[in-house]
Amino acid sequence: MEREEFVTLRKILKKTQVQMAQLLGISLKAIHSYEQGWRDIPAHAERQLLFLAAMVHGKRGRKTACWVLKDCPENKKKRCPAWEFKAGSMCWFINGNICEGIVHKKWQDKIQICRSCVVFQSVLGF
Repeated sequence: MEREEFVTLRKILKKTQVQMAQLLGISLKAIHSYEQGWRDIPAHAERQLLFLAAMVHGKRGRKTACWVLKDCPENKKKRCPAWEFKAGSMCWFINGNICEGIVHKKWQDKIQICRSCVVFQSVLGF
């Protein structure tokens, strides 16, 4: 996540830097560092920020399950944690899904693919 996106999402959530620090369980200094580009935004902070944005946007966005939108075959669905936990509109949030045929071990690799997915885009409004 780039600093501009972090700032944009904080503003979409209508949170001050102090409130965002409290929500993410990090220091205000860390928020300043992320927004100034002095520090990379860690995966845990990115993930939680995207989750909060999805909760706000998801209330008015489409909630069609990923396996429907992507027309997943039964054998693929049954191996996917998004299917197992009935989290079809939050599949991007769950590690271990197999949308591209492999399980990605790092959040950064996974979310890069998810950002171009119609499910992620519809839930987050990107």
